[in-house]
Amino acid sequence: MSQFTLPKTYDFRDAEQRLYQWWEENGWFKPENSRNPDGKPFVISIPPPNVTGVLHQGHALFVALEDLMIRHQRMRGRAALWVPGTDHAGIATQLQVERKLLREGKSREEIGREAFVQECWDWANKHHDRIVGQLKRLGASCDWDRERFTLDEGLSRAVREAFVRLYRMGLIYRDEYIVNWSPGLQTAVSDVEVEYKEEQGTLYYFKYPIAGANLEDGPGQGYIPVATTRPETILGDTAVAVHPEDERYRHLIGKTCLVPILNRPIPIIHDTYVDMEFGTGALKITPGHDPNDFEIGQRHGLQIINIMNKDATLNENAGPYAGLDRFGARKKLWEDMKQAGLTIKEEPYTMQVPRAQRGGEIVEPLVSTQWFVNTNPMAELGLAAVRTGRIRIIPERFTKIYYHWLENLRPWCISRQLWWGHRIPAWYGPDGEIFVAHSEAEARALAEEHYGHPVDLEQDPDVLDTWFSSGLWPFSTLGWPDDTPDLRRFYPTDVLETGYDILFFWVARMIMQGLLYTNDIPFHTVYLHGLVRDEHGRKMSKTYGNVIDPIEVMDEYGADALRFTLLTGSTPGNDMNLSINRIRANRNFANKIWNATRFVLGNLPDDFTYRGAPDAAALDTPDRWILHRLNETIANATRLFDGYQFGEAGRQTYEFLWGDFADWYIEAAKPRLRGDDPDPVRQTLVYVLDQTLRLLHPFIPFVTEELWQHLPHLQEEAPALIVAAWPEPRPEFEAAAAVDAFEHLREVVRSIRNARSEYNVEAGRKIAAFIDAPTHAQALRAMSDILTLLARLDPDRTAFGPAPAGEKGATLVVGDTTIFLPLGGMVDIEAELARLQKQLAETEKRIAATESRLNNPNFVQKAPEKVVAQTRQTLAELQAQKARLEEQIRALS
Repeated sequence: MSQFTLPKTYDFRDAEQRLYQWWEENGWFKPENSRNPDGKPFVISIPPPNVTGVLHQGHALFVALEDLMIRHQRMRGRAALWVPGTDHAGIATQLQVERKLLREGKSREEIGREAFVQECWDWANKHHDRIVGQLKRLGASCDWDRERFTLDEGLSRAVREAFVRLYRMGLIYRDEYIVNWSPGLQTAVSDVEVEYKEEQGTLYYFKYPIAGANLEDGPGQGYIPVATTRPETILGDTAVAVHPEDERYRHLIGKTCLVPILNRPIPIIHDTYVDMEFGTGALKITPGHDPNDFEIGQRHGLQIINIMNKDATLNENAGPYAGLDRFGARKKLWEDMKQAGLTIKEEPYTMQVPRAQRGGEIVEPLVSTQWFVNTNPMAELGLAAVRTGRIRIIPERFTKIYYHWLENLRPWCISRQLWWGHRIPAWYGPDGEIFVAHSEAEARALAEEHYGHPVDLEQDPDVLDTWFSSGLWPFSTLGWPDDTPDLRRFYPTDVLETGYDILFFWVARMIMQGLLYTNDIPFHTVYLHGLVRDEHGRKMSKTYGNVIDPIEVMDEYGADALRFTLLTGSTPGNDMNLSINRIRANRNFANKIWNATRFVLGNLPDDFTYRGAPDAAALDTPDRWILHRLNETIANATRLFDGYQFGEAGRQTYEFLWGDFADWYIEAAKPRLRGDDPDPVRQTLVYVLDQTLRLLHPFIPFVTEELWQHLPHLQEEAPALIVAAWPEPRPEFEAAAAVDAFEHLREVVRSIRNARSEYNVEAGRKIAAFIDAPTHAQALRAMSDILTLLARLDPDRTAFGPAPAGEKGATLVVGDTTIFLPLGGMVDIEAELARLQKQLAETEKRIAATESRLNNPNFVQKAPEKVVAQTRQTLAELQAQKARLEEQIRALS
């Protein structure tokens, strides 16, 4: 048996775990062990998944994309570092732990803060290994020795340093402002933790009484008509606004109206924010419960009235509705307003309802005392970095969105009323004086200096928004604020790859904070991927029952099949549709590579010595053709990688291996492997396969490494494909003449195969052919053994030259080559004529029925336009089919 053997089938279940462990044990994920340890670094910081999370297709996509970039750059000779880590996920983790305590009959308030935080640590430690194990299942070639956690001691110190610096710059402050409030979670939540869902609601129209007038005087005299979707907030109104140019209400500006039921007087003001065309053209202003109203209130110096408790019940400012739930108050107030003659009408209204990402309850805009960051100075830095080209966003269309967000920033609320997270490093003195410091000891020293004697301090109970620590991720993971060797060597990083949905919430904040704290950009490229949807384009949801679990997919089809599907099915910034059928097809691609490699290895003798790139002078036309095509594929794939068009690079390499190499070159190699001098063919087979496995390795690392280990190599070759060199085109393999000759042969073979199919020739029957090729005769004669094999021609009845006169047959034209196939040797003419005439009659019957349908005015005028167009297309196809059948019948008659 040959030493070059390969099992009959690929067992991905065995190979994936074994190979990953082998890579990791040999340290090949570390930049220090790359092909060029002193080379230019290439660094990606992983978007840290929630430590309590479970892998979903969004994770699978970003892991596949980032691992592809890292593996590619590692092979290109860069000192590639992929920094792994997980996020403490403040709200998500606290919610999970609170639910656990609830099941145990306990609550966080009962066990106290210290014990609750320990419960969170236990939970995080327990679930950490699961998410990391799932990342490894996908082949993530991270340097796990450099793994970080957003709450580890180093990153906690970085967070405190960042907070202190911002506070000393005057950019962090404590103030009253409107925030997203989650009544169930009892905390402010960030914009990214709010999901807006389109829901059916009601638009309530009512009368705002004008002080001193009668309702009977009508709109504009006795009252101002106003519309709202949240009637309960009427109780917190502090003005009614109209547009200064609105003729209906201009005369009322400066007058007073009365809050319905409460009869509290409020001013009528003018503001250009009001849309005269929407609703009634008048706007109730509730600064305490609407972010836009808050801004208007700030401009006009309006009173802020909060009518709601933290649990979304109404407080004493709501008068007789105090104690009611917000929705109960809505119902009761509207009924009372009906009784008072203050309502006008109700209309169904489709609106975007803000719901908490965790828990699903409706989020309430609420004025609250919180910690904020003034991001405007940082935003200017972030805008300049992208505008000057120092940072590039892919795809470019998201640059406009980035600019819009940074040009329209509101104060960033960074405090959360949680216990799990980075506790705010601020302490309060007996009189409320604030001392911001790196530690309690430092705060006490500051307080003693302030008061002149030691005092008791109380630390702020809130924790920081998770995005605050995440914004420091690219540099804090490398050791900042210390001047570490890793920070000097690997910062700035290179690419930040993430979903387009967090361009502002995470990416922009990393850019702003990186520029502020390190005086440098955190990365030069932002690559944004889209959402992974089901095969019909719907969002994956348990409700729809369409969730494709990546772990189940890998159990069934292997990691490579999932990776290749995600990578070749996605383009920058666009959502992709994922189906099991595509994953199954890409599992078959791995099998195709496996079988091609088995063929190559099975044709190598025990004494075969691989010499690397073949000697071009010793090669025949098919060898020069495949090497030329390999050159083109390498050049195109490299160009596409450099342009971040990874999917197209994968698709072109797939087409080369499956189409050119497996379906054509291997078939063309078979007769020559049985010839007198098979070594050039063997050298070419091994070389092309070796180079193609390198091109595919970033996409499908497991099967390519497994196969590459079975190939013969040069003595000085790398020990593993993961650290082997990326292929480069070789000038000596440019062969235009060979390409022209072999491509012509392929067209001739395709033409004969099509004719065989049309005439229903049995697959195993070899047929005669006369080939008249004025330009390509010499090349086709030299490859006659390949031509007869691939076209299933009878070598003894294949002749070069014009066809004999008078014989029935099919004439095919390919360029200036004419191929004549005598029908007598191909088919039973009488039986074939009968079959074709029967098919022609059926086709004519279908044509008549389709024409009748199109001639019916009722159908053409009443059927959907798409259906009519499809029917016309069907008729055209049937008529073309009829023409082909008639031509075949003429040839046989």
